[in-house]
Amino acid sequence: MKNKFMYSLIVMLLFILAACGGNDSTADAAEDAKETSAETEEAAGEEKETLETDGDIIATTVALVEIMDELELDLVGVPTTYKDLPERYEGLPEIGMAMSPDMEMILSLKPTEVLTVTTLTDYVEETFTKTDTPATYMDLESVEGMYKGIQSLGEKYNRTEQAEKLVENFEAKLSEIEAKVEGKESPKVLILLGVPGSYLVATENSYVGDLVKRAGGINAIEDTDLEYVQANTETLQQTDADIILRMAHGMPDEVIEMFNKEFQDNDIWKHFKAVQNDRVYDLEETRFGTTANLAASEALEELIGIFYPELKE
Repeated sequence: MKNKFMYSLIVMLLFILAACGGNDSTADAAEDAKETSAETEEAAGEEKETLETDGDIIATTVALVEIMDELELDLVGVPTTYKDLPERYEGLPEIGMAMSPDMEMILSLKPTEVLTVTTLTDYVEETFTKTDTPATYMDLESVEGMYKGIQSLGEKYNRTEQAEKLVENFEAKLSEIEAKVEGKESPKVLILLGVPGSYLVATENSYVGDLVKRAGGINAIEDTDLEYVQANTETLQQTDADIILRMAHGMPDEVIEMFNKEFQDNDIWKHFKAVQNDRVYDLEETRFGTTANLAASEALEELIGIFYPELKE
């Protein structure tokens, strides 16, 4: 049973992080990529010569791209995404999805560093290692982890001033927001992370779980070291959560439709206190991602407005 659980969890996280797309990269494909034609290599070289960088850096997630923009660092490659990227990186080569990057493209760009995130280590580390790709795994599983990552990049690329300013501004905003909930009664919060066809439950070890805790909430799922878990509706009902947060990832519109159908067709949801009190909220994907990002302060402000309507500006 444990093996089946872990298999299901991995499959669903695959959908979350890969946004239901992308092709798997193999070591053979990556090796072939090293033999890219001279014309392709020359074109990539000409592209890099037009950029003023402290290295030929690739960022594989949107959150990392946005951080690099704030640090005033150029890139030579960006992830394939439907989200808007900073103007600084307009027209750059796309390297595919973060979980299944296009290794042929990455190797043709001859990066000095490829930035990825720790939550993807199990999926990309083997390929990056076999192809001698200079990968750095950033910990964006919490706000504190993001702070440390920003400071580390600042030190590495002589952007200490920009990094410190960014972190200090964040800390000031978050401290101001968190101060609003001092002395308030903590609501119990159930966080559902939806992917096409199913959903997981986010714990306080996840990024959004971290935000919920900072906003004064108590996670309905406790006593686990995992970021996400599976749980049946009977177990979830017993948590007696005051609020249900629904996160839609991969294909947001499809996932929200799935959630609405599940809550309408499955009678057990009608017995949840949060449903009875009309305290079920859908969180917008760009503010509430699976990893920490620069929208953290806005996301925290939104959560406080949900938890404590009297504080909503």
